[in-house]
Amino acid sequence: MKKSVQEYYGKTLQSSQDLMTDACCTDGDLPHHIKQALSHINDEVLARYYGCGLVAPQQLEGMRILDLGSGSGRDCYTLAQLVGSKGYVVGVDMTKEQHAIATRHLDFHAEKFGYANVEFRLGHIEELDKLGLPDHTFDIIISNCVINLSTNKEAVLREAHRLLKPGGELYFSDVYADRRIPQHLLSDPILYGECLSGALYWNDFHNLAKRCGFADPRLVEDRPLAINNQSIQTRVGSIGFYSATYRLFRINDLEPACEDYGQAVCYKGTIEHSEALFALDKHHIIEKDRIFPVCGNTYRMLNETRFAEHFEFFGNEETHYGIFSGCGTDLPYSQTSNTQSASDNTGGGCC
Repeated sequence: MKKSVQEYYGKTLQSSQDLMTDACCTDGDLPHHIKQALSHINDEVLARYYGCGLVAPQQLEGMRILDLGSGSGRDCYTLAQLVGSKGYVVGVDMTKEQHAIATRHLDFHAEKFGYANVEFRLGHIEELDKLGLPDHTFDIIISNCVINLSTNKEAVLREAHRLLKPGGELYFSDVYADRRIPQHLLSDPILYGECLSGALYWNDFHNLAKRCGFADPRLVEDRPLAINNQSIQTRVGSIGFYSATYRLFRINDLEPACEDYGQAVCYKGTIEHSEALFALDKHHIIEKDRIFPVCGNTYRMLNETRFAEHFEFFGNEETHYGIFSGCGTDLPYSQTSNTQSASDNTGGGCC
């Protein structure tokens, strides 16, 4: 299957228009600063992009970022502008044709940006240890609709955990299913290449992330996928697929549930491009200057990461008040493409 994926993305696909579903291509309504950064990227790099939305978390200046499955380099070159001359971006991809496109335009982008802070390595995201990347090297690891293509997702997550600095995060978009994929679909090279049959059942992903050291996976945003190809729709039947963005923090000893210690935070509004609201995840959208009650894990995700300087913190873990209500196990994804408004998510709490 790995060779099939290399063939599909290296030779079969020539542009994003060749994909048969929208699983791996949706940027949504990008903010102005992202559109501006994209406008500086080489046309060939843009044309050979197959991701499912640009993955760009907040507060990137000066960060060291690793892109798993960097393809033609679009996301790397975009992030290179956001981290600035003091930051650094490394892309890893197994497809020779895509790697060649990315490296061919290194000088073009260095001249365009006024600095060189990007490199690309040819290799497998399951075998990052073979690329000479030391432990605790990166502040952020991203991936854009690629981990579902891996045949050893546990190895990918364990390597990501090894490479992240304490308080760092794996922030990535991918495709998930509402149930486990039947065995006969797993061997279908077209479904695999279209990011469908390699998709994990969402609850299996949550449990896998926890086994690999990411104790509290946070869903940032999601949308149901539309399959506008009748042949593919017939093959997958009633399985529901979702494009979702998660952030997984490398913080030791996070609790398995959202425990209430009477803690709260207050956002200062000091993160560029997020001055009015800070979105930690889908259920924690925090308004500037508003006291926002949080669980112990959320408190630590803000207090022990690059976000700490942008918040005031209240309380400790001396008194436990039980679990936050609403911390259930239902399907976490929205059933419509309309996202919930920010005003519906600013009341504090857990889920």
